Amino acid sequence: MRSPELAATVPPKACASAPAPAADSARAGWRTPLELTVLGAIWGGSFLFMRESSKHFGAVPLVEMRLGLGALILLPFLWKARESFRGANIWAKLALIGTINSAVPFVLFAWASQRAPAGVGAITNSMAVLFTALVGFLFFGEKIGMQRAIALLIGFAGVVVLASGKTAGASIGWAVAAGCAAAFLYGIGANLVRRQLTGLPAAAVAAATLGCSALLTLPFAIANWPEHSIPVNAWVSASMLGVLCTGIAFVMYYRLIQRIGAGRAVAVTYLVPLFGMAFGWIRLHEPVTLTMLIAATLILGSVAMSQRAAK
Repeated sequence: MRSPELAATVPPKACASAPAPAADSARAGWRTPLELTVLGAIWGGSFLFMRESSKHFGAVPLVEMRLGLGALILLPFLWKARESFRGANIWAKLALIGTINSAVPFVLFAWASQRAPAGVGAITNSMAVLFTALVGFLFFGEKIGMQRAIALLIGFAGVVVLASGKTAGASIGWAVAAGCAAAFLYGIGANLVRRQLTGLPAAAVAAATLGCSALLTLPFAIANWPEHSIPVNAWVSASMLGVLCTGIAFVMYYRLIQRIGAGRAVAVTYLVPLFGMAFGWIRLHEPVTLTMLIAATLILGSVAMSQRAAK
């Protein structure tokens, strides 16, 4: 990834050896879909890792591990931009946004993962795109338009269908409600980041918010740390959740945004539920029910409609 400033300083000899424009175009043609697919698989896998580890750790201790490991991976970005993060006011904002955008949603998804298949959490996560538009309309005076309003209604219909379903005879309504509440908090967080942290490097902001969230969550994690022994596979899943699905995935996402723009990078939203359901089915033998498929179709269709209207 090269910034305009760096590109301007490349010596003539290096420029002469650069690949031809046609080669650059061909490489870009497959690079973006590949990276979006990999990122969708990683974030879809996060619901599998939560499903495998939350029953052993509990929701809050698992989230503490996720936040801490993710913050450590992103720490170099924060250190590089440390001069932009001076003053108590900015850190108060980071702590508040970290709580809304990371700590509480992560706990809600971890809690839901103890009660519903991995695919259910992945599907409700997709509602974040719609909730971002809804929060902007309700609290920040943004116009929503008829097409996006219809998209929201379709998305909510998908949530109702999903909540009405059962897995192994047990209702998953509360897990769906927790996932939707987490997605709604993501919508609030996205609007706050856009308005309160403008001009700050995105990866550094992610590191700061994750770090603040980890510190705020730590006392609750210690108080709720399990007394029983935790199996190795749960430790591996929790570590993957923090290192791969939070730290490394955030780096990949922000690089994508810088290269192709946020409007195109958000296309990863459509892939997360597909991988979440597939991994749950392959690894944990969790059924992909008809209600899950109908709900995923309605929600992802509404997200696509909302994105077209926004453009």
